[in-house]
Amino acid sequence: MPLSRLNEQQYEAATSQHSKNLIIASAGTGKTSTIVGRIAHLLNSGVEPNEILLLTFTNKAAAEMVSRVAEFFGTGVASKIDAGTFHAVSYRWLKKKDKRVVLKQQRELKTLFRSVFEKRSFGHIDAEVQAYGGNYLYDLYSFYQNTELSNDFEKWIKENYPEHELFAMIYADVVDEFEKLKREYGFLNFNDLLLDFRAMCKDHHLGYKEVLVDEYQDTNALQGTLIDAMNPPSLFCVGDYDQSIYAFNGADITIIGSFTKKYPDAVVHTLTKNYRSTVPILSLANKVIEHNERIYPKKLEVTRRDVDTAPKLLAYDELFDQYHGVADMISKTQTPREDIAVIFRNNSSADGIEVALRELDIPCKRKGGTSFFDSREVKAVLDLYTLLVNESDMMAFIHIFEFARGIGSAMAKEIYIALKNLGQGSMFYGLYAPDESMKNPFEKRKLNHQLGLFDDFLELGAVGKYAKLGFEAKFMKNPVLKHPKLTKESATFLHNFYLLFRDLKGIKQPKTIVRKIAASDFFKYIADLLSTKRATLKDGNIDEKQKQESLVRIERKMKLLQELSHPYNEHERFLNAMILGSSDLSQGEGVNLLSVHASKGLEYKEVYVVDLMDGRFPNRKLMVRGGSLDEERRLFYVAVTRAKDVLYLSYAKYDKIKKQNFLPSQFVYEAGLVPKDEGYREMVQKEMDKEEED
Repeated sequence: MPLSRLNEQQYEAATSQHSKNLIIASAGTGKTSTIVGRIAHLLNSGVEPNEILLLTFTNKAAAEMVSRVAEFFGTGVASKIDAGTFHAVSYRWLKKKDKRVVLKQQRELKTLFRSVFEKRSFGHIDAEVQAYGGNYLYDLYSFYQNTELSNDFEKWIKENYPEHELFAMIYADVVDEFEKLKREYGFLNFNDLLLDFRAMCKDHHLGYKEVLVDEYQDTNALQGTLIDAMNPPSLFCVGDYDQSIYAFNGADITIIGSFTKKYPDAVVHTLTKNYRSTVPILSLANKVIEHNERIYPKKLEVTRRDVDTAPKLLAYDELFDQYHGVADMISKTQTPREDIAVIFRNNSSADGIEVALRELDIPCKRKGGTSFFDSREVKAVLDLYTLLVNESDMMAFIHIFEFARGIGSAMAKEIYIALKNLGQGSMFYGLYAPDESMKNPFEKRKLNHQLGLFDDFLELGAVGKYAKLGFEAKFMKNPVLKHPKLTKESATFLHNFYLLFRDLKGIKQPKTIVRKIAASDFFKYIADLLSTKRATLKDGNIDEKQKQESLVRIERKMKLLQELSHPYNEHERFLNAMILGSSDLSQGEGVNLLSVHASKGLEYKEVYVVDLMDGRFPNRKLMVRGGSLDEERRLFYVAVTRAKDVLYLSYAKYDKIKKQNFLPSQFVYEAGLVPKDEGYREMVQKEMDKEEED
């Protein structure tokens, strides 16, 4: 049984009789075993599996824990445990309540947000600062939703960004119109899932007897209030404040720090036995992290005595010497490639390492960069497929039509709404059987000088300019072609869209749909556009060889997508697997290139932490923008505790491209790997001065 495998500390936590438990589980101390043991204890105590809720940071982590429960209790019992991320669990409950719920990815709703934002003008406001762009304002609004519990958005902007007070009313009105559009089309984003589920919890008893929360240190204010709204009889939270590294995403370390204040009868259990790392590696990690304020006292004990290799500092004269040096060391090590990780704080570091490894023909896979499912060509195919299944998905339409030159998100939305008007509510009817008596299907522009809304819609244009383009006669009669800003190129894009969906009508097999989309003139235009953009040099010229290589890579991705579609016979199941499950799919083999955030929860025999120069790690720029040295130090702690046997820390003294000298990272000094010289004292003094200014 799972409980028999636990050490004394883990067993005491897993079998606690208290209703509020906080488990401080440091890196490598067996938190997963403790959570599985707790679930086993609950089941043995008569709690039904469907009365247990397990909230995790990733769906992959939830699946792993449930599978371990299944080893002892069977899949029939384990499958009844409600497990997943905050968002996945919220989505399941909301879907039970209303099957029409349509979950949209952040990128898709950002496009919708831009379509609202682009109608605004800020030129009439005389301000010392420039107004935020649409993408940044969307991210700011998302951060607001995750962290603010009382103020409305306008007031929040004024309090937190007083230099933007003159724009606050327009920002808030953009948000209001965006939310209205989402409600109209039934769209929910990830924040909405939590907000709507929280409201549901207040009026609905969920039936859970215990809620278990993994990675509790990374919960944000919104997630915290969701747990409060659930109000479970028993709460079992597992986390480690030394691994709280998501402040940029709204994570609030004070939630785990104030647990005993919030629940005065709570019991704190501390797991101190580390099963992952060797004595020297853990000693280094502890030496650095102890510079952070201790919220809960703890001292880790090492259980491994089989390997005793001291962490090694690698110092290089020049930045690219470092990347080539690390790659050369990896080429000579006996450690299997899959058990090696290169961990970086900044994406630019990964680029240098990846190039150096590939020069030596060493395979590598990168996590923390652009994945297969994040590539624009794959997203385009899935957006087209989404429209085929659900023509009411305005976001998919807008996202596709942003590829057309001269059509932005605002104009794409106008065309979509016009097609719906022409089709009496159906976009496809508006495309293939429009109401030709409707002379102007476009919505009249709103006017509001104060909110930045001006009328720039000119009179309807004539369709005669398309006469020589070879469009079908039936298509030429569509009133949507009268949009005054539609060009010959963008009209051709619309015509190819028309031909593609006519060709896809009635096809049942996902693999056939994907193949036809990839082979269409419509998609070939998108592939050519993307490849041209990726091959455009700084001087504006096109590198034809690079363009052809890009086209080949796109073709390979299309073949891979076809392979992924083979097991599916239903459109919706295929789309769900591709869109909702894509973040848990990975590909490739070889050395693991990981951002610190992507490395969380993983472990490797041999680890290289690179670019440990002051300014890069800790990242001083991000600290100025709202980060902190404590957070950067926690990132360092997470990075080094991924190593089981061998740990290398590397830095360079000079960057020949930027002509910039570097000092070693403050953490290298704190680890005792270099003597604390005048350079270190200067860094510490700067940090103290900054704290006084703040």
